Amino acid sequence: MQKAVSRDGTVIAYDRTGRGPALVIVGGAFQVREHPSWIRLADLLGEQYTVVRYDRRGRGDSGDTAPYDVAREVEDLAAVMAELEGPVRVMGMSSGAVLALEAAARGLPIAELALYEPPFVVEDSRPPVPADYIGRLDALLAEGRRAEAVAYMLTTAVQVPAQHVEGMREAPLWDHFVAVAHTLAYDARVVGDTMEGRPLPADRWAAVDIPVLAIGGGASDTWLQAGARALADLLPTAVHRTLEGQTHDVDPAALAPALAEFFGRDQAR
Repeated sequence: MQKAVSRDGTVIAYDRTGRGPALVIVGGAFQVREHPSWIRLADLLGEQYTVVRYDRRGRGDSGDTAPYDVAREVEDLAAVMAELEGPVRVMGMSSGAVLALEAAARGLPIAELALYEPPFVVEDSRPPVPADYIGRLDALLAEGRRAEAVAYMLTTAVQVPAQHVEGMREAPLWDHFVAVAHTLAYDARVVGDTMEGRPLPADRWAAVDIPVLAIGGGASDTWLQAGARALADLLPTAVHRTLEGQTHDVDPAALAPALAEFFGRDQAR
């Protein structure tokens, strides 16, 4: 484990794997740098890239300084990138994809950006999140009802059926979900109003002028596939790709070749 210090003094823990140009992974909700998929992805790409996995603030071995602001998470990523040499590529997953996109829009020197299924709700195949979603999360967490906050996020934002969530409470992973429940409010603020069933804001990421790959899973829910396509349509520098047979829980063995192909274009020329 290595550590970077963010602008507000928060310590951000990260690991490096492999060799070559730097590639930073930005995880989504609940995910930490020790997530098995990210370890596997780093192993698969390690012959071509120095893959960096980090704990977003409030998770794993990273610190957490109040009050929360999306700008602080952008500064966390900047601090990790400052530890690396040469152009830095970034891959974001789910809400981490939105954070990575936001970081690029705010001027972080990201060379190229790959985004797997940012959780945008831009059509009517599912209900949008309610307008008071963040307020409800905040209230549950303020009352110490962490498990209820996890269940609320899963049923409301991810659309996991309530009976499935009840079954998840008996799984070993549930304790981890509860431990990082406070960061669900962080993710909600990163995503902002992009899950309210409206077209993506035309100007929010207008400053992003780097190559972007928006990826969707061919077996994912319709709304997740639509979100990835909508982002590719919105950004002039973006391309869209579907990984057939993949869901939101993407297999690193399917994701790694797509990333290597996209990020390796300049090296191949």
